[in-house]
Amino acid sequence: MSPKTKAFLYNLLGFVGIFLLLRFALLYLFPTLSHLLLVLIAAFASSVLAPKFAVVKEGSKEQIKMKWIFFKGFKDVN
Repeated sequence: MSPKTKAFLYNLLGFVGIFLLLRFALLYLFPTLSHLLLVLIAAFASSVLAPKFAVVKEGSKEQIKMKWIFFKGFKDVN
């Protein structure tokens, strides 16, 4: 599997995991809010909170790097 495909899958899994967690947590905490509003809030919050993965070419190798608001700087992903 190419590094670009792995980075895409990591981005997708990170977003979906945080989205589902927030979606059901908001539904539990605020049952009277509209479902559309809950989904929009969860989608916006997960796009901010989810880690971002990118492929960086270092020399002749392509390396996957991760940036997250809870970590300082970039981290290598193997």
